[in-house]
Amino acid sequence: MKLFKNVGLIILVLLLSIRVYAQDTDVPGLIKQGIELNNKQDNAGAIEKYKQALAIDAENAQANYQMGFTLNALHKGLEGLPYLDKVTKTKTNFTAAAYVLMGFIYDDNHQYPQAIDAYKQAIALQSARPDAWFSLGLVYFRTKQFAEAEQAAIESIKLDPKNANSQRLYGLVTFHQNKRAAALMGLCSYLLLEPEGPRSDEAYTNMQSILKGGTLKTEDARAEVSTIALNRSLNAAIAKAKPGSTPAEVLQNQLQAIFEAVGSLTEKQTGNDFFRHYYADFFYRLSKTDNMAAFSHLMGLSANKEVGKQWLQQNEDKRKALDSWLEGVKRKF
Repeated sequence: MKLFKNVGLIILVLLLSIRVYAQDTDVPGLIKQGIELNNKQDNAGAIEKYKQALAIDAENAQANYQMGFTLNALHKGLEGLPYLDKVTKTKTNFTAAAYVLMGFIYDDNHQYPQAIDAYKQAIALQSARPDAWFSLGLVYFRTKQFAEAEQAAIESIKLDPKNANSQRLYGLVTFHQNKRAAALMGLCSYLLLEPEGPRSDEAYTNMQSILKGGTLKTEDARAEVSTIALNRSLNAAIAKAKPGSTPAEVLQNQLQAIFEAVGSLTEKQTGNDFFRHYYADFFYRLSKTDNMAAFSHLMGLSANKEVGKQWLQQNEDKRKALDSWLEGVKRKF
């Protein structure tokens, strides 16, 4: 009887050992536990799980990616690069994402050429990644490569038009190229998506700089003929805009005149299809509606938040009409 008890105990111990061993070698399970710890903000605990997973399968793409991701979350991005580099040697769903994260880490550490290369690698693998295009444009902007930044912003907008950051980037990089009509419309598009907040205040200030002529030259000998024509059209529209009794009415008159003037001009131009269709045509159509008052109050919230909010609340029907128009209009690329 005692023999049977001992044999039973031995079998139980063996079964438990097998079960524990199976748990310890369950790489997907360890990764899942690590992600759950990440979600609980326990990044140190998550790293331990990923270390266990990588001790079993050092080349596992997901485990390496999660390790790089978590180290970056702990502000140890450079330590995460070797793990992400391993992922880039694979052909998995994590490869492009690893390049994007590497680009972010390089950018965060002011290693801009490496960041640009990483984002380009991500785009080469997955061209339909708006995050990669936007991040690439941001690095180009930081390094004053404004034309390249503009093209990257355009690609990002095409893939995700509702991304306020991409609209803001387009407005900024075109402004730095003295493409004032494009910059104004880019900033207006941004404010449609994000009318309030510190960055919205900055966008409104930039708009006012454009409307007042700004500190940039009105013409540049190196500028394209179309850019010079648009700048002249914008300046003429500003000069002809009717004065208003309130800042919102002044802004409405200015924007009305600009949208009509630039829209009419671009209808006769060729080239630069993205600007003509996505921005100029859209705002030209808006200027022909009864929604300009609501639109201008929305654009000018940063100028006087209390007055602007009060007007929008008291004219809720006009705000809803604007929203309804925006939802029904398809902006072409």
